[in-house]
Amino acid sequence: MECYRVRVTKDYLTFCAAHFISFEGNQRERLHGHNYRVAAEIGGPLNDDHLVFDFINLKRILRRISDELDHRMLVAEHSQVLPVEVTEEYVRLTHDGKEWVFPLDDCILLPIENTTAELLARWIANRLREEITVMQAEGAPFVTPETLSVEVEETSGQSARYTWTPE
Repeated sequence: MECYRVRVTKDYLTFCAAHFISFEGNQRERLHGHNYRVAAEIGGPLNDDHLVFDFINLKRILRRISDELDHRMLVAEHSQVLPVEVTEEYVRLTHDGKEWVFPLDDCILLPIENTTAELLARWIANRLREEITVMQAEGAPFVTPETLSVEVEETSGQSARYTWTPE
């Protein structure tokens, strides 16, 4: 069986965001930020046009997702270490007697446990899969991916990759 892959990484597939992660059970990093870079790879059979996936559409989708994250405070809604309180106006995080309060508009609430590069890659991959499914339902000639990988680079030489394959 043949499998083809397309990969996209561009200078504009980036987002600048603040975050801190928890580690070692109950520790946390200091608040800081990264200029993240996103890359994606889709593997599968060729469609009738002899494409796995159209580069233009893949870049367009990834740019929309990156833009959702750009210039935001990344907040892990399901953190066991950094409880999150959300109101109509702000997001409040607490840890070990300290608190951080951010305007709600400056945050993106992510349904993840921690804002690690690994989980950001998974979240982006899932958003990418959702977008592909919607576009297929609307008649786009995309084949269903056999694999989908997303890489999130925090800084040069430091990245995490998540790969999805159907069950």
